This record gives sequence, structure tokens and C-alpha cells, in this order.
Amino acid sequence: MNLRGGLVLAISRLVFFLAVVIFHDQSRVNAQQRQYVNLYGTEDFNSSAVENVLGTGMGLINFLYNNQRFQQSAQPDVTPASNSQYDFIVVGAGTAGATIASRLSEIGDAKVLLIEAGPEETLIMDIPILASFMQPVDEINWKYETEPSDTYCTGMKEHRCRWPRGKVMGGSSVLNYMIATRGNPVDYDRWAQMGNPGWAFKDVLKYFKKMENIQIPELRNDREYHSTEGPVSIDNAPFHTPLLTAFLEGGQELGYPLLDYNGRKQIGFAQVQSTMYRGYRMSSNKAYLVGKRRPNLHVTKMSMVHKILIDRGSKRAVGVQFMKNNRRISVYATKEVIMCAGAIGTPQLLMLSGIGPAEHLKEMGIEVVQDLRVGDNLMDHIVYGGLTFTINQPVSLSMLTISDISKPYFRDFLQSNNGPATISGGCEGIAFADVDDPTNRDGLPNIELLSLVSSIYTYKTTMDNFGFNDEIVQKFSSFQHTPSWGVFPLLLRPNSRGWIRLKSKDANVKPMIVANYLDDPEDRRVLVKGIRLALQVSRTKAMQQFGVTFYNKTTSECEKYPFDSDDYWVCNARTQTLTIYHYSGTCKMGPPEDPTAVVDPTLKVYGVKGLRVADASMMPEIPLGHTNIPAYMVAEKAADMIKEEWGYLNR
Repeated sequence: MNLRGGLVLAISRLVFFLAVVIFHDQSRVNAQQRQYVNLYGTEDFNSSAVENVLGTGMGLINFLYNNQRFQQSAQPDVTPASNSQYDFIVVGAGTAGATIASRLSEIGDAKVLLIEAGPEETLIMDIPILASFMQPVDEINWKYETEPSDTYCTGMKEHRCRWPRGKVMGGSSVLNYMIATRGNPVDYDRWAQMGNPGWAFKDVLKYFKKMENIQIPELRNDREYHSTEGPVSIDNAPFHTPLLTAFLEGGQELGYPLLDYNGRKQIGFAQVQSTMYRGYRMSSNKAYLVGKRRPNLHVTKMSMVHKILIDRGSKRAVGVQFMKNNRRISVYATKEVIMCAGAIGTPQLLMLSGIGPAEHLKEMGIEVVQDLRVGDNLMDHIVYGGLTFTINQPVSLSMLTISDISKPYFRDFLQSNNGPATISGGCEGIAFADVDDPTNRDGLPNIELLSLVSSIYTYKTTMDNFGFNDEIVQKFSSFQHTPSWGVFPLLLRPNSRGWIRLKSKDANVKPMIVANYLDDPEDRRVLVKGIRLALQVSRTKAMQQFGVTFYNKTTSECEKYPFDSDDYWVCNARTQTLTIYHYSGTCKMGPPEDPTAVVDPTLKVYGVKGLRVADASMMPEIPLGHTNIPAYMVAEKAADMIKEEWGYLNR
């Protein structure tokens, strides 16, 4: 350390000592109050600015080297010759598609083609805290938007909700916030009761376990609910802020247990379980494809599928047509085409290929192959985004702070996979509650709370991602890079349903999306109760250690209502209606007698041979949790069903 650096360090330590003396009496008055000086605690850093800069530089060199090795281990980009034949063609290399393609390629004599519209994943995409900063990148995000609405997303530009979706190897598992939840066992029992045998929790638990490699030490011995053998690593972030501790203690103050919400019971508080390995994101691409080169698996990237090729005489899917490098390429499947393009992409491609609501296809000038309710039953989880709080200590996360290389935060990530950069997109804590029966600990939750490391207004990038209008940006601009906390109340069981339709016969034109958020009065009632539960958590003694104070700003549209009235919160929820990216249900699974079903319980499309749908679009009801882990489960089960059908399962 040079003389100047030593002097700065000495002065800073003297200032800290004086601060301790000054606050000594106050600490005696409130013994629980800890005075933090930074994210790492009550003492200054034990390294100098020069050491941190040099350490960050060395870590960056190592990071670039590891990224190069990662790229070399990725699946090579293969461009099939036109009219090539495969046994199986999988459309979309997201959560489900990467899983299914990998599992089918385990069959040594089965030739598999995986088609992805986006590029290869890179390691910078896998730094957990950068999740929000990946969404603006056009090359890896489809950037869908809903149609304008006067009843939701009214605080967004043009009243449109922005709907990100991954367009990259790994799909949305590369853009999401890595929150690993299965939902509730009752979710899958309900699927079975709706006429879908084989989908009860007792049937699907083995697939949740098959995909999982649990890293959380206290859960590794729970063989009933968890596994250490699967490809997808699930762990707690190695670092958390003091706000998480306060959130969990606040939950206990309110009588909630701390628990494994992916275990026997769901209602309670917990640190977020994340799709993460050693501080980095674990995408489906990483878990199932990187480093697993097989001669019978071909992957074509930057390849945009335009339609499914269907033999009209036999009504059989025989292949797909896609564009790559301005070339139109047709490839053929001797066994099956498996759609894994997600709850937006899959229904769009089905409708473009003549499978969908007959009246809509005729209106679009598309020949009807099969009249099915494709695009209906659109579900999503929403949160109210406006619950923002000021705090009086520097324990929240600011990118301006952690990206300052004179501090040790990014050095610690680059050198030891630790520090605040490992937090899953800024989401630390999670809670599940029944707001209609707050004493319920064993039943079904209807609200989830997500505890954040700061408010969503701390970064302009986040506000831009959601598309907030000028009024909201201006009213919350004071939060830029200041200590704050945010909490999302999430509506777990929405009754409202939306729909997707085509705008054009051109596959490059994004479809029409109508979300219909908050259409059902029951959704509004439960969400308002969820908002009040979040406020209750903010008032606990544990949270008040940090001077948590609600920032009561609202839009001019909502100022006419009395604060804390139901009308006030409904107005605000309609203004800042934020998606949690759980689009699902648009190719509903159901029995033959269900007129709204698109696929049967084996995920085969009704009326079209050789075609299955295996992604979140098949979900008949949305699970009580985030949909990424259920999508893995669906893909694992689908792969086994396909193997069984073709005589490969026990080979």
C-alpha cells in the first residue's frame, strides 16, 4: 500500500472510530440497532482502493478466460442442408427445449435437431445481479408488448406492458431472476383432477427431482423432496444484505415459520432458492447442453422458425421451415416435431401453420388444419410495483456502489464468486401467505411477497425495462442510487385470463397479446390484501431497525382516492402492473371432452399427428409459484413420454 493510500485508510478508520463514539449513546438506547457503513457490515473494508482495483482487474482477466472456455464448450452451430431428415425436431432452445433435446439425444441412434432463434449464451449473461441489464439487449430478447389497455399498465408508455422473453441458447432461463419454486403439490393434483392422468404431484415429483442438484447444505439429505443427481443446480446466493435478515425476522414476528418452500409445506418465509452454481446463473443451456456434445445432436442458432410443415392428407407434422442467414431451409422429422417456443412463440407458430381458432385463421387468410383454442387461457403472475421504502442505513444495493471498482464488491465476485453481484437479479427473500386466513400455515397461499435489495426505481434501466411513463419516472427519480427497499406482492391465483392472436401471416410480426390483468374482481380484492400484508411486514421491529418508511407517492390519476382505501390500491395496481414473466396456458392440456384443450395429457396436439407441445403453454392452471422449475419438470416428463412411445425409455 502506498503512503497516500495508507493515509486515506488511516483517516477513514479514524472517522469510523469517531462515528462509533458519536453513536454510542444512541446504540445503548436501542441495543438492536446496528450502524452499517457499507453492505459488508459495521466496519470499513479491510482492503485499500488500490488493492480493490488491482484485484478487480486480475479477476476480469480470469473472467474473460473462463468465458472463452465456456464458448468453446458450447454446442457448435450446425446449419442443416435443406431437406435434411431427423428423428426429432425441437423448436426453441429455452428451458424446455434444451432439456428435451438433451434427453432425446441420450438415445444413441436417434438424430435430434434443436432450433434456436438467438445466439449462444455468454458468461456475462450469467452474473446474477445483471439480470435487469440483460433485458434491454435486442439480440437476446424478443421484446414483446401487450396491446394498450385502460385497466392495467396505465402507468406505462402507451399503456402497454413490456413482456421480455429470452431469444438465446437457454431462452428465458438466461434472462429471468433465477427464482426456483415448484409451486404447491395441490397444483399438480388439480391438473390430474381436470382430466390429465399422470400429472398428479405423486407422478411429477420424480421429475422435479430428476432435474435438480440441490446445493443448499441443510436440504441435501432430504431425499423425499430433493435430489443431488440432476443437472440443474439450485442454491441460495452466497451473499445477502441485512435487509434479507430483517425480512425473515419480520416474518417470524408475524408468526410465520422459516421453511423450505419446495418441501412439505409452502406457507412461510425464506431466502430465495436460485438456479445458481457457485455464484453464477445456471441456465438450461448450461445444465443440459454446454459440454455435452453428441454426434446425434445438431443445434442451429440464429434460426427463425416460420411455420410447421404439415401433410394435409395425413394431418401429420412432417417438419419445419426456418430462416437462417437469409436462406429459407426446410427440415423434416421422421418421428415428431416438439414445440418448445414458449407461451407466446408456440401458439404463434401453431396458428401460422393452420392450427388454432378457425374463425381467426380464416380472418387471417390461413387455411385451417385443425380448429383448436390455441392462444386462449393466457395466464401470468403480476405484482404491484409501487411499494417503495426509504431506509436510513446503506444496506441496500446500488449498481453505482457495487460497480465502483475501488470497493471490493466486484472484486469478490470475480475472484471468489461471492459478494452482492451473486444476488438473483436483486431478489433476496420470498414469502407465501394466505391473506384470507393469516393463521393458515398448512394450506394454499394466495399471495407471494418478494423482498428486493433496493427499490425498482434505484436504476433507470429497471424503470426503462418496465416502460414507466414520464410522470412515474419523475416522481420516483429521487430514488436513483439512494438507500431504499422494495417488496412485491404477487397475485398467485389469478382468475383473469388473456389471449394471443396473430397480427399478420408474417412470422416476423409479433402477435397480438391481451393480458386482461385484474379483469376479475377477486384478483383485485386479493392483491389489495397482499399490499397490506407487505406494509405490515415493513412495520415490524426487524424492518424498523433500518428506518423503513413508506414513500407515499402516487400518480395524479390515483390522488383522488383516500390513502389506503381499496380504491386507492386498485388504482395504483392498475397503474404499476408489473409482470413476473410467467406467461403460460396458451396451449392448454386437457382431456378430449374439454373443448378448450389444445393438447392431450401426453402433450400431443389434438387432431395433428407427430406434433407435441412441451413448454409452459401446456399448463391448464398456473402453479402457485414461479414457472421456470415447473417448465423443467414438464420437459423431463415429456422426454420420458416420447422415449416410451418410440421404445427408447429403457434402452
